[in-house]
Amino acid sequence: MPAHHSPQLAPFGDKSAEVPAGAVPARADSSGEPVPGIHSVAVFCGSQSGRDPAFAAAARALGQGLAEAGIRLVYGGGRIGLMGIVADAVLAAGGSVLGVIPEFLKRREVAHPGVDDLVTTDSMHSRKQRMFAESDAFVSLPGGLGTLDETIEIITWRQLGLHDKPVLLCDVAGSATPLLAAIDAAVSRGFAPPAVRELFGVVDSVPALLQRLRQLPGGTGVPPDRL
Repeated sequence: MPAHHSPQLAPFGDKSAEVPAGAVPARADSSGEPVPGIHSVAVFCGSQSGRDPAFAAAARALGQGLAEAGIRLVYGGGRIGLMGIVADAVLAAGGSVLGVIPEFLKRREVAHPGVDDLVTTDSMHSRKQRMFAESDAFVSLPGGLGTLDETIEIITWRQLGLHDKPVLLCDVAGSATPLLAAIDAAVSRGFAPPAVRELFGVVDSVPALLQRLRQLPGGTGVPPDRL
């Protein structure tokens, strides 16, 4: 049987890993030099609030914590579910919010009316491209199929070397357990190398998540039109 050769993967938080030619920092100063640290975070979360009150409490605490840390929220632009809760919390605490929403969802009147910086895109993919370009790191809170899609895709883009931005899963009340089990199953069945587990971090609370965001450097990524 031929030997199995796994791709070289960048461990989570490893800034020595290479990204493709043309990679650009998510943030730069007026001279074009990269600004260290995390200044803008994309949050993936549900358009429903979920059955466990811990989910809404976590979204509220994260929004307040981001505002207090001076970190801009980048999110899907909705006013409902956990999306609306985290945005409301940032705004209530005087923080900055960028919403990115496709035209067809805006027409369904789920766009957040309180978010002044609201970008309308022509597709779901262009929404992801804009959120990717605007963010130094990514956070996944509880959510449904859309949240799972966004989380897996951003991890996959990191595996493919398209970026080295931090990806953090917040395991609120065990909400990340099924996703982690699916990744473990892919590894155990030989469809992914064990090193994929190093592409993201897992934290069990919002305070731990905010602490990691304060400690981690921001990352770089390819231009969004290459995604």
